[in-house]
Amino acid sequence: MRSMLLELLERRYDNASTVFCTQYAKKDWHQRLGSGVHADAIMDRIVHNTIWVETGSYNMREHTANINA
Repeated sequence: MRSMLLELLERRYDNASTVFCTQYAKKDWHQRLGSGVHADAIMDRIVHNTIWVETGSYNMREHTANINA
């Protein structure tokens, strides 16, 4: 999967936008990607040409679960 993600990012780099939606903190991405050479290359392509939108630590799934409980 990492090599497929890297290939996708490589093809889109400087040509198209890519949106990542995640609940994981930016600092945890490298480890979650396997912390190897692929993770380094993927993070390099993500970090150096990015606009980050931080939404805070509010968890909508928890919030919705508490309302519906």
